[in-house]
Amino acid sequence: MTPSPRRALLALLAGFALLWFCNLGYRHLVKPDEGRYADIPREMVASGDWLTPRINGYKYFEKPPLQYWATAASLAAFGMNEWAARLWPGLTGFLGVVLVFWAGNRLFAPPAGLLGAAVAGSSVLYVIVGHLLTLDMALSFFMSAAVFSFAVAQGEADEAGRRRWMLCGWAAMALAVLTKGLVGVVLPAGAVAAYVLVQRDWKLLRRLYLVRGGLLFLAIAAPWFVMVSLANPEFARFFFIHEHFERFLTKEHDRYQPAWYFLPILLVGMLPWVVSLFPALREAWRRTAPAGFHAQRFLLLWCAVVFVFFSASDSKLVPYILPLFPALALLIGDYLVSAGRRVLLAQSAVAAVLGIALAVAAPWAPDFASDAVPPSLLEGYVPWLIAAGLALLTGGIFCAAFLIRGMRVPAALCLACGGLALAQTALSGHESLAPSLSAYHIVEKIRDQVKPDTPFYVVETFDHTLLFYLGRKVTMVSVMDELADPIGRAPRDFLPDAAAFARAWEADREAFAMFNINDLPAFLKAHSVAMQVVATDPRRVIVRKP
Repeated sequence: MTPSPRRALLALLAGFALLWFCNLGYRHLVKPDEGRYADIPREMVASGDWLTPRINGYKYFEKPPLQYWATAASLAAFGMNEWAARLWPGLTGFLGVVLVFWAGNRLFAPPAGLLGAAVAGSSVLYVIVGHLLTLDMALSFFMSAAVFSFAVAQGEADEAGRRRWMLCGWAAMALAVLTKGLVGVVLPAGAVAAYVLVQRDWKLLRRLYLVRGGLLFLAIAAPWFVMVSLANPEFARFFFIHEHFERFLTKEHDRYQPAWYFLPILLVGMLPWVVSLFPALREAWRRTAPAGFHAQRFLLLWCAVVFVFFSASDSKLVPYILPLFPALALLIGDYLVSAGRRVLLAQSAVAAVLGIALAVAAPWAPDFASDAVPPSLLEGYVPWLIAAGLALLTGGIFCAAFLIRGMRVPAALCLACGGLALAQTALSGHESLAPSLSAYHIVEKIRDQVKPDTPFYVVETFDHTLLFYLGRKVTMVSVMDELADPIGRAPRDFLPDAAAFARAWEADREAFAMFNINDLPAFLKAHSVAMQVVATDPRRVIVRKP
């Protein structure tokens, strides 16, 4: 008996959930982002102060608190572990794929939603970021929810339905702002403005429910900003001026890249669907739509606004363009509904070739060794890279096999499985590099030696994962990392140089310190202090006072 469509969809959802969440806690946290966004919630749980975010006890105003709150709740409920720390980005990434499925079925004819969800849930960049502890996936989810809600609202015939979905969009923008700041409202507003200008649809402005929506937005987003500003007078200047305008307009954060920086990231990030990328964009622009709202063109303009905005910024990081991926995936899914079989066949061929290339090139990975990641760790990564390439190859082969039989939807789902398996296998294998990129292993070597009240110094280096795995504050020496502003306002126990550390070390009865492994000999040569090496890893060394 053939299973019903509903049961088949539930089976697909369950299988996708299993593949998506299976390795969420397998890898140890890596520096710097995962350590930072795990330790801030850990400190919230430890201190009971959920208003003012802190790192190592210092106020940290770079980002709003929504993800910190969600992660702190997860850590409190499930314990101080990697699975709990990554649950929020993993969950929002999973729900983002479900959101694409829902929006595709509301905006376009089936199976656009299913194909769009398959594209989103298997695109390399989307999968990888969905399994890393950063703010980008949650931001992408809430901004996509806002954009899709707006598009669905404009297609509603009755005013009550339109108002309901528009208010959902306003609420989603507020949550995006609470996740990463003003970009959560600026970019969706920019996409709406671009659509109005391109389509000359001035009547649309009357369908935005600006008063009701604006009040709902403020009711959700404003309270924390007001309360944290009252408790911390320095917050407003740092957050709104330094973290928004200076970050966008200057090279202060040392993240300057050329204007074309995101183009190769987009191409690689959309694998294994890159063959359909540009035809889908062209079709979205050229396709005629019935009188009224042009959903394809609006989603295309949304993608363009995100891409151009971050390309124009003087501060660029790989995940910044992630918010355009759900909409782009939906446009590709909509295109695949009517595209010829040759498109999917070409995609399967490209996937197979890239899978073979990755498997063949993987043994050369140790040639890219550095002081931070030695060849021995990269050798452990090689089998995982080979397996990832073979997974993509298998997906391409099965995709082609189903296409030969004229079964396009199963073919697309097979390719999606290959893309998801590629990303998940490569991610899992990254744990091979953890001894160099995470403080977990070195902390485990000395955990039973360090008492809660024993001084612990971090000398001329800083690793956010150390704080999470130690579960406590440390005394920073010389290097302020990203905490220069709060340390400047309240230095507390910060030590400005190695000489000050040497004096503090001599005065302590018992103490531990962590150095970069290459810095310790020079320090001991310059300062005659007694130290005993108790733990090392490829890039760090921990010493204790004998």
